[in-house]
Amino acid sequence: MIFWEEESLNDREKIFDFLYDFNPSAAEKTDQTIEAKVEHLLEHPLMGVQRDFFRGRLLIIPEISMNISYWVDGSTIRIMRVLHQKQKFPPK
Repeated sequence: MIFWEEESLNDREKIFDFLYDFNPSAAEKTDQTIEAKVEHLLEHPLMGVQRDFFRGRLLIIPEISMNISYWVDGSTIRIMRVLHQKQKFPPK
């Protein structure tokens, strides 16, 4: 099961709104890509990398320049943040 934390949903909404102002099609495509890549975690929960600067794992989506931080909590994947690669990631 995938559980989107409130902060991650807020991140997604901000990304969508920002892109929508310039290109509604790009906003839709970006959000669909995020959703599809996160769905892959159900089959491969450890495919994200571990980084020393924060707990959990990091799913990198280079084609849209996004980083998704998440925790594996038993059979639940908890999506913590969705940030553009140029955004500063929060500390541990």
